[in-house]
Amino acid sequence: MSIAVFMCGTKVFTTNLSISIMEDGLTNEQIDKVLQLQDLTGIEDINVCRDVLIRHQWDLEVAFQEQMNIREGRPSMFAGSRDVRAPVVINDRFLQQVFSATMPGGRTARSVNGAPVPRTLTGIIGYVINVVFQYCYSTISSILNLFIGGNEERIVTDPLGDVTSFIRSYSERYPQHPVFYQGTYAQALNDAKQELCFLLVYLHSDATKTLIVIEFINRNTLFWACDVSSPEGYRVSHSINARTYPVLVLIALRANRMVIMGRFEGDCTAEELVRRLQTVINANDVWLSQARVDRLERNFTQTLRRQQDEAYRQSLKADEEKERLRQMERERERAVEETLKREKEEAEKRKEEIAQLKLDLTERVPTEPPVDATNVISVVFKLPNGARIERRFLHTNSLEDVSNYLFCHPATPDEFEITTNFPKRTIYSKTNDNDTSANARKTLADVGLKHREVLFVNDLDA
Repeated sequence: MSIAVFMCGTKVFTTNLSISIMEDGLTNEQIDKVLQLQDLTGIEDINVCRDVLIRHQWDLEVAFQEQMNIREGRPSMFAGSRDVRAPVVINDRFLQQVFSATMPGGRTARSVNGAPVPRTLTGIIGYVINVVFQYCYSTISSILNLFIGGNEERIVTDPLGDVTSFIRSYSERYPQHPVFYQGTYAQALNDAKQELCFLLVYLHSDATKTLIVIEFINRNTLFWACDVSSPEGYRVSHSINARTYPVLVLIALRANRMVIMGRFEGDCTAEELVRRLQTVINANDVWLSQARVDRLERNFTQTLRRQQDEAYRQSLKADEEKERLRQMERERERAVEETLKREKEEAEKRKEEIAQLKLDLTERVPTEPPVDATNVISVVFKLPNGARIERRFLHTNSLEDVSNYLFCHPATPDEFEITTNFPKRTIYSKTNDNDTSANARKTLADVGLKHREVLFVNDLDA
């Protein structure tokens, strides 16, 4: 006997509705990627393409490669580890649609013991009793085998090896077959849950003919198979409670739980198998559709929240930058104010020092000689502001005496030089850093001044 697992996606929304939903939450670039993925993979449902891209952070190359892996039977990136834990599968017969070989469409519409299907009331009652007996007998036998039968060889040590071994042997016997899922049952369950797809478990005995619904399965499924006599296959057969062969079990996500939605017991025609599968899929696809919508809403909400968080961070960063610039401007203004204040204080201090110096030098200014005194020189000073000052000095008075007189005069600048006009020459220069020039000790006679002179006072600060 062998075991197989199948996953398929279904089409729920029309293209126009899908595009309308996409345009509400996607950019033009994202819509282009969805359409490109649809062209590359041939997936008709645009919502599936969008959901795949969202899970792969809109990386078109990675999304396309994953779809190719699925078609080739390799596990997707979501179940890349061999040690994944299989989700719990709910096996509740009240939630399942059950089909058997005795139903219309089966290869042998016969009862379990090989008798024809009864048509009379008495025959139907007997048939029901027989079915119940067979079911109880099968259940009790399974329990006894579980506790009495040897289970040492059933310990699963290499589930992936069991799967690949079966695939090789099955492919040699039946070259024409669906594409196998090359991973463990746990990986297949996790992929089905992550991909929001149906999962079909197929069990058959060695006498079962090759499954001929290859086109349907390859078009809609990812196929997983393993020999039920191997530890991995045996474990899976017990997990889905398989008693009759061949049997197929359709599993999918329902209300956030993996649930067996359909059970197909016994052999039937290929057309009937496809019809039964489609019946179960159509009846339960609403759960996957709702899960896709919920996932899309969650992804959209998360994307929107990330965008809002990023916008908030950018706004906060901009506010911090504005505050930093304002702080720099305040510090610059404070530095300018401190500089101006310091300069003002220094200017005030300088004025006070100059005023005090003028008071001190007033006592050193020589007395003006009388008009009729001998050896007198009458000097007219022309100040920078246009004022004229006339003063008499003795021939023996020094240039420093003249400088002290001009420095103490209120109309004279603090730093000045004294020059003659014809010929043009500087006879004295006074600054606060150097109160006496080289000519300070020379007398007026020494510098060539005689009876009446006109001297120019120039402002050195101008």
